[in-house]
Amino acid sequence: MKILVVEDQIPLLTQIEKLISKEGYVCETASDFKMALEKVWSFSYDLLVVDINLPGGSGLEIIRKVKNEHPKTAIIVISARDSTANKIEGLEIGADDYITKPFEMAELLARIKSVLRRYFFQGDSTISYGDITLDTNNQTVEVNGTILDLTKSEYKILLFFFSNEGRVLTREGMAEHVWGDHMDLADSFDFIYSHIKNLRKKIRDAGGVDPIKVVYGVGYKLHSRPKS
Repeated sequence: MKILVVEDQIPLLTQIEKLISKEGYVCETASDFKMALEKVWSFSYDLLVVDINLPGGSGLEIIRKVKNEHPKTAIIVISARDSTANKIEGLEIGADDYITKPFEMAELLARIKSVLRRYFFQGDSTISYGDITLDTNNQTVEVNGTILDLTKSEYKILLFFFSNEGRVLTREGMAEHVWGDHMDLADSFDFIYSHIKNLRKKIRDAGGVDPIKVVYGVGYKLHSRPKS
């Protein structure tokens, strides 16, 4: 999962970035309105955590633009204690949740996980696809009851596939979501092929059915969901 945090208080921004990255998410940051707009125009995100009061503009305007261009992007508003009107407006224009300053990092993390579960996994912390079960809380993958020994990158790739069921995923898009925005500067994305090859082998070696299909000349997608 890829998250953009927009917050002008640098110590708080750094704290949130460390929190999110430690949980295994890809975290990008912006500290003002202009920087945030450049990010959302150039890249796509699964979730935005946006402060309302920003240098150069309002976080509400960022929410409007994101929801117009990427309506499936989840959004959490960071608001000041006395900004009830802003919280209400943020929710009305598409934000999914809000948190009021000052807040505990544990509360923010719980809200992030809750919003992502609602958006991508119907509120559940586990996702099953055929004989594969992915646990987002423990960041584990089981095949027929056997826990796979996956690298962090392999886990993130499989989670990205499960979060985008039915979509064809390019290597470039996968690299950006799994490793961050700076990957758009990479000369080659051949390393993605190696990670996917290893992931598919580990699933097959555990007796599972490989869910990943090659779309030649484009990228990859999941096979049609197995019928229960």
